[in-house]
Amino acid sequence: MQEIILIKNGELVLKGLNRNTFEDVLIKNMKKALKDLGEFTFTKSQSTIMVKSVDENTDLDEAVSRLTKVFGIAALSRAAVAGKDMDSIMAISADYLKEELSFAKTFKVEAKRSDKKFPLTSPEISRELGGFLLSKFNHLRVDVHNPDVTVTVEIRDNYAFIRGNNIKGAGGMPVSTSGRAAVLISGGIDSPVASYMMAKRGIELVAVHFASPPFTTELAEKKVMELLRKVAQYSGPITTYVVPFTEIQQQIRKECPEEYFTIILRRYMMKISEIIAKHQNCSALITGESVGQVASQTIYALACTDAAANMPVFRPCIGMDKEEIIRISRKIDTFETSIQPYEDCCTVFTPKHPKTRPKLEDVINAESALNSEELINAAVENARRSVIK
Repeated sequence: MQEIILIKNGELVLKGLNRNTFEDVLIKNMKKALKDLGEFTFTKSQSTIMVKSVDENTDLDEAVSRLTKVFGIAALSRAAVAGKDMDSIMAISADYLKEELSFAKTFKVEAKRSDKKFPLTSPEISRELGGFLLSKFNHLRVDVHNPDVTVTVEIRDNYAFIRGNNIKGAGGMPVSTSGRAAVLISGGIDSPVASYMMAKRGIELVAVHFASPPFTTELAEKKVMELLRKVAQYSGPITTYVVPFTEIQQQIRKECPEEYFTIILRRYMMKISEIIAKHQNCSALITGESVGQVASQTIYALACTDAAANMPVFRPCIGMDKEEIIRISRKIDTFETSIQPYEDCCTVFTPKHPKTRPKLEDVINAESALNSEELINAAVENARRSVIK
């Protein structure tokens, strides 16, 4: 029995004349996701992409699992290929869906007839196949409103496809269709979620992590790399920079008023990340900040932070509470890694009484004691680059 994977590409159908371009990028991303599993063919047909393995021994379970994490796919399903006659459709349906229907209590049949030359109408196909399946699985009953299993028959030009329930895809837009942006990634819960959310909108990610040895350990850096690997299952490979930040933090502690430590630190992160972002042809920065979550994330502090950058700053978590962010982190499997007790540089030298309503002119005045250009250039020059997959 020949088996294929059917891909439903969701909002890409709304792209009008640009739709083919978006679908081509989606196929490119699917090929990357399946590359080490074997050779596949990809065929576009209306709002569906048919994925077929050239080798019949390919692990389709693993292929489906990987494709559920490719942005741009609204839903997918494994399907059996049948001949374009009811005898073939009925026989293959009973065999292919045997396990799924055996554990169900209710079902319905839906037919989609792209080839209008097929002798039966869609309702007639549904009635005939439904009656046949009831005779084979006599424990089943029909429920057209909320069935356990929806059996779908698609009559195409050359074949008929039979499938059971759809599998929910990752949704969103294919990665790289919306440009590139650099995410400031820490070991916390929020920034991996922000990375995932922006990749879902088609943005290709570059990551910038700030390390402060000996105040932060090698384990803290490994934790961040593990978080990026989990995000990369959705986003694809992430070019990553690890920036040495110890000297800058020590200079801030030495030269600046304590209540401004965190804001000035964040401003330096923005300045350094922007330089790296421009080198990587990025058009924006991404952070995991949420309004009011900590002292450096009041609207006054965020305004001072943003003033240090000359490109847009995207904050997809900005209006979310912690529980909402945690829910997504559990979904993408980053939560348990994020809560490992290895501190990042943001927790080093935290002021006892940080300014929650800073004024930009006061922050710039406090920052003026630092040799900004020299510190920033040294940090960028000594950053370590790698690619996380």
